[in-house]
Amino acid sequence: MSRLPVMTSKRVLTSSSSSENSQDMAPAQKKLRKDPEPVKPHAAATIIGGKRPPVAATRAPTSRSVRAVGAATVAVGPSRGVLKPSVASAAPKGGNMKQTAAPTGTKPGGGGGSKRHAWDLKGKVSDMEGKLRNYQSKVKSANEENDIPKGTMAQSKMRVTEMERELKRQQSQISEYEDELHALLGVRDELEKVSSDKSTLQKELSNLEGKYRVMETLRDSQETELQTLTMKLSVLESTLARLQGTLRDTEEEVRSLKETVAEQKDELHAGEMERRRLHNTIQELKGNIRVFCRVRPLVDGGLSKHIQLPTSDIKTITLAKTEESHTGKTADTQKNYNFNFDRVFGPGASQQEVFEEISLLVQSALDGYNVCCFAYGQTGSGKTYTMEGDEFDKTRGVIPRAVQQIFRAAEKLATQGWEFTFTASFVEIYNETLRDLLYTGKASKRPEHEIRKSTNNEVTITNLTYEKVSNEDQVLGLIALANQNRSTAQTAQNDRSSRSHSVFQLDIEGVNAGRDVKCKSTLCLVDLAGSERMLKSQSQGERFKEMTAINGSLSNLGIVISALANKESYVPYRNSKLTYLLQGCLGGNSKTLMFVNIAPESDSFGETLNSLRFASKVNDCVIGTASANRK
Repeated sequence: MSRLPVMTSKRVLTSSSSSENSQDMAPAQKKLRKDPEPVKPHAAATIIGGKRPPVAATRAPTSRSVRAVGAATVAVGPSRGVLKPSVASAAPKGGNMKQTAAPTGTKPGGGGGSKRHAWDLKGKVSDMEGKLRNYQSKVKSANEENDIPKGTMAQSKMRVTEMERELKRQQSQISEYEDELHALLGVRDELEKVSSDKSTLQKELSNLEGKYRVMETLRDSQETELQTLTMKLSVLESTLARLQGTLRDTEEEVRSLKETVAEQKDELHAGEMERRRLHNTIQELKGNIRVFCRVRPLVDGGLSKHIQLPTSDIKTITLAKTEESHTGKTADTQKNYNFNFDRVFGPGASQQEVFEEISLLVQSALDGYNVCCFAYGQTGSGKTYTMEGDEFDKTRGVIPRAVQQIFRAAEKLATQGWEFTFTASFVEIYNETLRDLLYTGKASKRPEHEIRKSTNNEVTITNLTYEKVSNEDQVLGLIALANQNRSTAQTAQNDRSSRSHSVFQLDIEGVNAGRDVKCKSTLCLVDLAGSERMLKSQSQGERFKEMTAINGSLSNLGIVISALANKESYVPYRNSKLTYLLQGCLGGNSKTLMFVNIAPESDSFGETLNSLRFASKVNDCVIGTASANRK
């Protein structure tokens, strides 16, 4: 907004009325007469701070003729003084300036600068009138000049008012615009959001359009596939109808086959029972106590001259001994000792050949018969090798092969509904004391064992370890543990001689739930300690005590065999722990096989002859017929 100059109110104006002018002028004239010094006029206007004060409401009157009191009338004439320019035009904007009047005292006519004389009152009055006229003209010009700012001021006020109204209108409009701006900002944010949503929706739309095209393609393919499947369905329905007819025929055939299978199962079970009966009959014909003889080969191979094995007869062995003539006149004579057993194996017989002869006997254990197999012979004759063998498959002995056959036969019988459980134990008789070979605790806490006989004549051992086994490897692990715990020692005849009798026992329980048949049996495999003579074994101290216990138990075994062969009423089983433990195998309900092992060396002739004689006595023994333990 522009700033307009405003005239100040400090301007000396004439009185608003003529009376006031006349009253004021009179003293002025007196003063002029009294004091002739020039009077400094007031400035036309004073501008302070660039603002003009409000103009007076009343306008100054125009100049009038002034009549001096007590003097003659003076004609108005031009002022003798020099007229100054107007104050409004002379004063610069924004400044505070004062204009001084020209010095008085000049003579009329504009001439000199000398003062009038004191007596020239008329001249002085004339000068004063000239000054008055000059001042009046100045006042008039000043009033005229003042009228312009007043009009401008009024216009400015009106413009200010209008501008204030405009300003208020603009401010209200600005506030409205601000409100609209805030609203537009919200609209802009919403627009941006809508734009982003639009772009997102456009992307989704494009994706959906792509998916739609894919779905259309898939629909077309599925419609084609549906048509194909419909055709196939119609074909399959016809095929189904045909197959349903075939199915009915097949079901009838299956029913007949099931009946046939049931009949065959019955026949198979009857055949299994008949096989067991015939198998048992064959074993009984062979004898419930059978004796096999096995000759150990020489270290260098071959066969000793004093042992003769006929090639045409596998059941005969002959010991030949050359005797010198006591008189010396005749030649040396040869004496032969002939023995017959159920089977004689020469030095070249393999472990497989030996086991094949007793495999049928092992099968009887699964059929519910108690089976016992033990090896007898002098120290170093090969008993342990026959019963246990080596680690390799070809040289495995009777015990591991019998266990293998038992588990394989049990798997085959499982297809006929049989389920078997097996329990293994291993005990040794050392110096007429029972020891658990499967014991793994501390030696100081080893329990004592006793042989007990139950009411149903079953022989058991107290505090013995019984291990449940389900496969061949578990049994072989127990056998390895027993071999580590068994008592052995070095003698003159054998570097690792067994100093005890070891008894491996496998209890078998079978159940056929479909036939409601149960069977229970025991497979007992015994490795006896070797019989020996003190002169040959050169046993001393602890070895002598062991030899005495071994020979005593073997002698009692011979006594029991003799009592059984002679059918004596009393059989002394309790004379030794060995015969008491084997009571069920020797004279009870059991099938028994004895291996007699002989050494081929010529210096073992006497011990070999004793072993063969003992085996012949056992072979001549006849015990009762064994029966199956079935329920």
